[in-house]
Amino acid sequence: MNMRSHLGRVRGLGSTNDGVRHWWSQRLTGMALIPLTLWLVFSFVGLVGADLNTVKSWVGSHGNPVLLGLTIVIMFHHAALGIQVIIEDYVHGEGIKTTSIIVAKAISILLSASCILAVLRLTFEG
Repeated sequence: MNMRSHLGRVRGLGSTNDGVRHWWSQRLTGMALIPLTLWLVFSFVGLVGADLNTVKSWVGSHGNPVLLGLTIVIMFHHAALGIQVIIEDYVHGEGIKTTSIIVAKAISILLSASCILAVLRLTFEG
């Protein structure tokens, strides 16, 4: 017999004890992406029609490599969180669900590392 109220049973972290942290992570990464995406769009608009040397110079100047790196890492983390929610909601077999989440996170890490490597190559290529 459970002596807790209905509200007491639904409060907290959910059945996996991870729900609130996941929800907050998704909201915080989404909010962080707003100014980063605006910066990126306005920067790219200024680079329309630029040659490769101008783009390399822009990537390597000021804090642009750091902001690009932050944008890449936060964007892929946010995407992985969203894909995980979709998989958890629509995939019903536990084995395939776990495998799908692991594969999605691995792809996210690989793509993020690839993008960071591209930024580093543009930054330090002379």
